[in-house]
Amino acid sequence: MLKLKNVSKFYYNKGIIASGFTKVNLELKIGEFVVITGESGSGKSTLLNVISGLDSYEEGEMYINGNETSHYTEKDFEDYRRKYIANIFQSFNLINSYTVYQNVELVMLLNGYKKHKVKKKILDIIDQVGLTKFKNTKVSKLSGGQKQRVAIARAMVKDTPIIVADEPTGNLDSKSANEVIEILKKVAKDKLVVVVTHNIEQVEQYATRIIKMNDGRIIENTEIKKITDEPKPQESEYNNISIFNKYRLGVRNTFNIATKFLLLFAVFFFMSSAILAEYSSFQMSEEEVADEGYSIAFRDLSENRILINKKDKTSFTNEDYDKIKLLSNVDYIVEDDVFLDSGVSIARDDINFYGNMLDINNFTGNIDIGRMPENEDEIVLKISKDHFYINEMLDEILNKTFSVLKSEGRDGFSDEKVKDLIIVGIQYNEDNFDYDCKYYVSKSLLNELRSVMNKNYSNMKIFLNNKYEQYNVEPSYKVESGKVAVDDELKYSFKNYRILNQPLNIYVSNIYYEAELDLSITNTYTKSNFKRLTGLDKYDYNRYTIFVNIDDYNSLYNKPSYQSSVFVKDAKMIDETIQELENLGLTPKKVTDFKMNEGEIYKRIIKIIKVIVTIILIIVLFFISYLIIKIILKSRNVYYTTLRMLGATYRNVKRILDIELFVNSTLAYSVLMLFIHAVKSNIVNLEHIAKLSGYLSVREYVLMYIILIAISRLISAKFARKLFKNTAINTYNEEV
Repeated sequence: MLKLKNVSKFYYNKGIIASGFTKVNLELKIGEFVVITGESGSGKSTLLNVISGLDSYEEGEMYINGNETSHYTEKDFEDYRRKYIANIFQSFNLINSYTVYQNVELVMLLNGYKKHKVKKKILDIIDQVGLTKFKNTKVSKLSGGQKQRVAIARAMVKDTPIIVADEPTGNLDSKSANEVIEILKKVAKDKLVVVVTHNIEQVEQYATRIIKMNDGRIIENTEIKKITDEPKPQESEYNNISIFNKYRLGVRNTFNIATKFLLLFAVFFFMSSAILAEYSSFQMSEEEVADEGYSIAFRDLSENRILINKKDKTSFTNEDYDKIKLLSNVDYIVEDDVFLDSGVSIARDDINFYGNMLDINNFTGNIDIGRMPENEDEIVLKISKDHFYINEMLDEILNKTFSVLKSEGRDGFSDEKVKDLIIVGIQYNEDNFDYDCKYYVSKSLLNELRSVMNKNYSNMKIFLNNKYEQYNVEPSYKVESGKVAVDDELKYSFKNYRILNQPLNIYVSNIYYEAELDLSITNTYTKSNFKRLTGLDKYDYNRYTIFVNIDDYNSLYNKPSYQSSVFVKDAKMIDETIQELENLGLTPKKVTDFKMNEGEIYKRIIKIIKVIVTIILIIVLFFISYLIIKIILKSRNVYYTTLRMLGATYRNVKRILDIELFVNSTLAYSVLMLFIHAVKSNIVNLEHIAKLSGYLSVREYVLMYIILIAISRLISAKFARKLFKNTAINTYNEEV
């Protein structure tokens, strides 16, 4: 049945190797009552732990029914213990908070038996050990002899071919010890019983074999009664514990020790309270910021404005605009949407205006000073009547030429002129009391300036000499189409200075379109030939400036509109208009959807901080809670290790622990919810808590509960891993 061949057990501790036992050879059979004796430290208990699969061995081979076990993993030993081994421990390893019946039942439940199918068998075995009248008594109230009887009953009910008992009478008086040995002897007739004891006199009369150990070696192996007809060992049948029984044990463990339950309840109550208090405080801070509207992306936040793009990402055509104008609630369309949100600066001498350019066709109302434009370069200025320039320098503005300045970023402008125009009319804007204004210009001028805007919002890449470079591209009427002129010094970057006829590719992209030019280098300029090649007088460009044909240059930026804005007559009907625009194949968005509060930037900062702090708090609470719960559950180390010894796998133990912590955390959270409800209903008068709870929605309460359950699962997983990190006996002997 069981054979050990040159088996040795060693212990490693801080670089020191100690021997548990060395070169043990044994062959034990079913029907034997084997007694192992020897002085303390002789290795007898270590040998018993190896035989029972509670501990590993490092050398030799142990056979069970002729099968080698040296290659066994911990899971293999779990199966081995479930099939073959029932343990009786010197310290009983009973669950003191369970009754006698529940302790015996436990091993059956862990091995997959249904509760209703094992009741009769459990009661019969309890009767065999003489504890029927104590079956509903908690083990903590029993005497030492009675507890050992419970341990024997638990071993018997498992019905394995091998029973191992480590000092089963060590803590008993002589009368109780004799009764325990008598019971073991009755069991031994069809099983292999291995008993470790230092008191040989108590068991000598029952033994079929006596083994004496000293200093980790067997010095005597006396066979008193030879077993000639060994019955075939019957493996104990087992299945995985049912989900229902896992829940039964988990819930039972939640309440079986009142102090443990209350401590875990307090931990989870504090944890959930801390998370909710922190989160609601940030929520309150978000809500209390200012409520004035603004947008980083859009200057015109009119509630009548709708942004439109085509669903197929193509540019707008006149046909598209004609269809939009037919909608009943459409007031007008701003085709060049970019001008609504991008300021343009115009200047002459010391006078400078900043504002938005609009199509003169969308001009409404009357001219207050001057006249309407008659030529392409004439514009109307719409500005506050109280503006300083209007009150003090009107003669320097009306009918005077102003220059549109080149943009150097979204709101910055250089002194370089783009276009000259003349202000011929002024309209007062009574509602506009700041220094921004509006320019109503011809459509052709808008089209021309659109190229400038497109350049400002585009990225350019230039591919030359097999790599991308950063160059400044300028237009020149002197350069032929498809050609490019570059600084003569660039030739030194090429092999053998051969730069002429080399290809140069220009790529332009923005959120709306991409454009590409494939050019060829035909000329290189120097100071002496600069004017002839480019048509420009001043030679103040750096070596990274290249010149292309003016039409080629315009092809990169002179593009139609990809985004426009529709202004509706009635803002209350804007949703209906949006639906109509969608039916036309457009993607409409209310500009107010992009509107932020005055304190929106602060709200965003608070929101980011809230997320970061919440994550940090959850992590900190997890580790703090784990340390506290680990201390609380340390008293449960014996319980969960006992489950492992009785046949529970890692998954079983983790699931039972999951359920225990789940019930505890759910109860704690439920009590917290009842408390918050009482505060919000003024049953409990706590004004600050009532205020904080008002900033949390049902979704957030549910999210916090999910986080709490997730933390409890992580804690149980971490604790369970520690329980199975080492062999069963080592885990039992150490603190988790």
